[in-house]
Amino acid sequence: MTIGESILSLLKDEISEVEYNRYIKQLSFSTEGSKTDYALFLAPNPLVASWVRTRYSEKIAHLFEVKTGVKPQVAVEIKSKHSVAEQKSESLPTPQHSTHQSLLNPAYTFDNYVVGSSNQFAFSAAQSICEKPGEAYNPLFIYGGVGLGKTHLMQAVGNRLQAQGKSVIYSSVEQFVNDFTRHLRNQTMDRFKDKYRKCDVLMIDDVQFLSGKNQTQEEFFHTFETLRNEKKQIILTSDKQPKQIAGLEDRLKSRFEWGLIVDIQPPELETKIAIINKKCEINRVKISKDIIDYIATIIDNNAREIEGILSKLHAYAKLMNQDITLEFTKNVLKEQLQEKRENITIDYIVKFVSKELNVKPSEIRSKSRSKNIVYARRVSIFLARSLTQNTMPQLAQYFGMKDHTTISHTMKKINELLKTDENFKVKIDELNNKITAGETL
Repeated sequence: MTIGESILSLLKDEISEVEYNRYIKQLSFSTEGSKTDYALFLAPNPLVASWVRTRYSEKIAHLFEVKTGVKPQVAVEIKSKHSVAEQKSESLPTPQHSTHQSLLNPAYTFDNYVVGSSNQFAFSAAQSICEKPGEAYNPLFIYGGVGLGKTHLMQAVGNRLQAQGKSVIYSSVEQFVNDFTRHLRNQTMDRFKDKYRKCDVLMIDDVQFLSGKNQTQEEFFHTFETLRNEKKQIILTSDKQPKQIAGLEDRLKSRFEWGLIVDIQPPELETKIAIINKKCEINRVKISKDIIDYIATIIDNNAREIEGILSKLHAYAKLMNQDITLEFTKNVLKEQLQEKRENITIDYIVKFVSKELNVKPSEIRSKSRSKNIVYARRVSIFLARSLTQNTMPQLAQYFGMKDHTTISHTMKKINELLKTDENFKVKIDELNNKITAGETL
């Protein structure tokens, strides 16, 4: 039994039998494509690959660490494509710079990165680097929340530059720390420096985790200095901008700010829809526009969630031998949606709507007949009815109305507008999306 097969066997004891048989059992471990710090598994189709990447790659990496002491990057590729690639590779010349395994995900390209107003500047900066690496924007520092596409964008640069013959090293901070600790312990620091200082492009993910690791920061500082002095490109990602990273040495903060700092904001509704369309295309999943719109309104700001949802819908539809309709989608995702809505209150909705529509919360709960206040009140009632467990009598009491019939009348009015006014529907969807995503007031 290979180490990969052993790891999958361990995973069997930690997940449900249904999911193991449906997904994990279909994987095969590639001994040829794997290394000590890189574990490659092959899947029979895109959906199995996507599901495993989304749900289990971190767990598999952890089990490797428990078993071997090294936590590798886990990659899941399509078996047929990998086989073709292996056959082609025999007749292709070896790239000029292939000393180290780059660990890049070939699926992360500029072509399949969905661009919107939330990430346009970061995307343009990343593309510019590919024209003159090591010159204009060095380092490039990309920051933003979890699942917004920082790693995708960074690796898109890596894949493009690697195709140009550049040697690229991609590493998470965790892997960098592990490498440093292992080589320091084994007194093989020359090998460590050879790996991280003799590349053309160094990409480090989640540099906020350098916080408090003083010895590693010292080494990273010298690595940074060496590469930048030699005009080698450095790209870093973090969940916050350099000056906000506590426990990071001032000299590192200042050097991170030497180049260009760009942020990626949570995607707006239109971008989420575009991302879902792109994921459907990549994973060969066909769903209607109304289902795509619905998914876009219920997911939070983490775009990684989309692949999990699509895999879940496909799996359930196949298991239950049903078409993926809007009603079917709502039933499959109701538990997921319920988890997000448990903490939503009427107060939160009213405050959120008042901020978005520029009225006071007290005005929404008043008896004012001003047009903009009536509009805000109706929107609040509709969202409170849709997103909370409150009954119509409870809503009537909260909004100071006579009884539940007034709430029923308001709901009817809103539903009519949703059918006839596309702009109004977009606004409701946008507010619904922001509220369920838990945006701060």
